[in-house]
Amino acid sequence: MGTGLLITLLAIALVVALVLGLWLAATANRLDRLHVRTDAAWAALDAALARRAVVGRAVAAAMRLEDAGADVAADKLRAAAERAEHTERSEREEAENALSLQLAGVDRGRLPLALTAELIDAEQRMVIARRVYNDAVRDTLGQRRRRVVRWLKLAGTAPQPEYFEIVEPALTGELGGAPLPRPSARVLLLDGERRLLLFNGHDPGRPDTRWWFTVGGGVEQGEDLRSAALRELVEETGIRLDDQDLVGPMWRRRVVFSFDGRAYDGEEWFFLADLSGTGETVEIRIDTSGFTDVENNTVDGHRWWSVEELRDTEETVYPVQLPALLPDLLSSTWDGTVRAVR
Repeated sequence: MGTGLLITLLAIALVVALVLGLWLAATANRLDRLHVRTDAAWAALDAALARRAVVGRAVAAAMRLEDAGADVAADKLRAAAERAEHTERSEREEAENALSLQLAGVDRGRLPLALTAELIDAEQRMVIARRVYNDAVRDTLGQRRRRVVRWLKLAGTAPQPEYFEIVEPALTGELGGAPLPRPSARVLLLDGERRLLLFNGHDPGRPDTRWWFTVGGGVEQGEDLRSAALRELVEETGIRLDDQDLVGPMWRRRVVFSFDGRAYDGEEWFFLADLSGTGETVEIRIDTSGFTDVENNTVDGHRWWSVEELRDTEETVYPVQLPALLPDLLSSTWDGTVRAVR
């Protein structure tokens, strides 16, 4: 064999060894990243499961307050939540399924809406976290099962990840699903003549159906009712008020409704903002530049309504009791009682 051929073969061997080494290093590095991803996904899932258990205990406590005859069901739910919180990983699936079964039997329509919303949020975050974790496990196992990885033991001492198999609760709010809880803060805004501001809007799924409604909207995560009312007032009218300028909440309205094909379980809290205190009749300019895209597409206008106009109109107004209740609200001082309205 000539010297030149030998050098060529050695060069080829070095190149092959180099390429193989780089490929093995890249494979080991990718496998390491997959294990890190799986560990992070489990940590997120573990946190989501823990939060659901905490909310489950809060639901059990609320059940006792709302229904004196629910003590047995509340005790079972609390026990399932505590077991899920403290069970070892090897028995975690069974414990979480038991908690899911107890939560599925809860009459959520009898819970405070804010707690229902928190429970559904916890369940949805758990579902998403579980799917992310199982996707990470699938990718990691797919890499570990490759022959080269197994033959050369590129996974090292990292334990083999396992799928987390539990029954998922249905995601609330999806089309055809259970109503999505929607707590909201609304404002009965009066001008200098003590007329009420109402917006006119329609459902994009039913453009021919229109109605009048008060200022306000959904309460954001971590936001209290008064803060939500003040924020919505600024966004929808451009009017900025202080906490002490709002009276209430004076009314509470619970209603199940649909909008754009989705069902909602709404709980509306109404505050009063009376701008007639100065005695001046200066025109109040409404600035709707803070509208969201949905509001821009579904709100068709606004106007100030007198009590007489509300009584005489044949148009749809919400709350439906507004024409009957507004006169008493204008003629008396609030006594601190929250009144249920329709």
